[in-house]
Amino acid sequence: MNKIKIAIVGIGNCASSLIQGIHYYRQKARQDAIGLMHWEIGGYSPGDIEVVMAFDIDQRKVGVDVHEAIFSPPNCTTVFHSDIPASGVTVRMGRILDGFSDHMKNYDEKRTFVLADEQEPNEADIIKVLKESAAEVLVNYLPVGSEEATRFYVACAYKAGVALINNIPVFIASDPEGTYANHFKEAGLPLIGDDIKSQLGATITHRVLTDLFAKRGVKLERTYQLNTGGNTDFLNMLNRHRLASKKVSKTEAVQAVTARRLGGDDIHIGPSDYVPWQNDNKVAFVRM
Repeated sequence: MNKIKIAIVGIGNCASSLIQGIHYYRQKARQDAIGLMHWEIGGYSPGDIEVVMAFDIDQRKVGVDVHEAIFSPPNCTTVFHSDIPASGVTVRMGRILDGFSDHMKNYDEKRTFVLADEQEPNEADIIKVLKESAAEVLVNYLPVGSEEATRFYVACAYKAGVALINNIPVFIASDPEGTYANHFKEAGLPLIGDDIKSQLGATITHRVLTDLFAKRGVKLERTYQLNTGGNTDFLNMLNRHRLASKKVSKTEAVQAVTARRLGGDDIHIGPSDYVPWQNDNKVAFVRM
């Protein structure tokens, strides 16, 4: 079968884990592979994914092979598969817009983004390189709160004839007005989103416990989930103005399984603080 060709926006920790995983599973067989919900979907396994285009705005990643860029600062995720050959795909300068929060300039370079001094592409530039790369799916890993930047890349995707997986809580697929869904439908393209959960993280655990309470007849009166972490995601989210959609996404994930919907004052779920030494490890404090 042909490879599934993807383009990635934002070569951060999530992109690093994805690319490491693609190469890790290429060396595994179904029976000895762990960490996957599904080994095969539609005849495709993880090793059938190929990165053909990548965008970022950090000077330590732009102009670098994507397989080198995933290990560049400020990335701090676990390295579980470092033996990855050069891809031949160079990370291109992306469009900044609101993808960078000004408060991040006040932190050590090893912890924050360092903006590349490169000319930013316009919509026509992005569409052109997406078409030239033969990418079939655009994967969005921009920082939380990148509303304008996400919409920029969404428009580039459907105009270039590329499907979209939106991994951040900017409401594209779930836009109540259906504007973006209609664009992709008219273009005959898949649109998947919005936001993703960790494989076995705080929100899915909180959700399962809430569902268990309901099924066992336990009345849930109030609950909170306070998350801390030390990666650029948590540093970025110190700007509370960027959190609105993230809190909605996480809160609704839990509200959806409550026996009765909780009042706004009785449920609080979302990022709480940045703790540098935690790196890419999130700690959640849950009280129910």
